[in-house]
Amino acid sequence: MGNKNTLTITGHYNQVKQVCEFVAAAAQQAGLDDNTVFQVELACDEACTNIIEHAYGGEGKGNITAIWEANPQSFTITLHDNGRRFNPDAVEDPTFVKPNTTPNPDELKVGGLGIHFMRNLMNEIRYEFDKKQGNTLIMVKYIE
Repeated sequence: MGNKNTLTITGHYNQVKQVCEFVAAAAQQAGLDDNTVFQVELACDEACTNIIEHAYGGEGKGNITAIWEANPQSFTITLHDNGRRFNPDAVEDPTFVKPNTTPNPDELKVGGLGIHFMRNLMNEIRYEFDKKQGNTLIMVKYIE
C-alpha cells in the first residue's frame, strides 16, 4: 500500500498553483526526477485549468478535489469535479503546423492542446463519469 493525500480547492485559476505544488512535492518525495516532476505538474495544471474552463464554464462555480497516491510502481493523480460531463477520448489530437510552412489560420483547429499534453506527459489517463458523483480524471506516471 502506498502513500495518499487529498486537497480540495475552489475552482479559481489562482488556486491551480496550489494543486500543482501539492502534487509536485509529493511526486518529488515519491522519488521522481526533476524532469518527471515537471511533467506531472504540467499535466496537473492543464487538467485543473480544463476543469475550471470547460467542466464549470468559468471560475468560482465548483470545487476541485486532488488526490495523489504513490507506490513503488507509479504516481497517480486523481482530480474530481462536479461540472459538466466531459470525455477526453472524444478530443482529437490538435493539428500542428508542418515545419517551414506558414499556417493558414482558417485551417488550424482550436483547442485540444491541454489533453494532448496530458496524454504525452503521463503514461495513462482515464476518465470516469457518474451522474451523482461527477467527473473523475485519473492520470498515472510510472516510476522506473
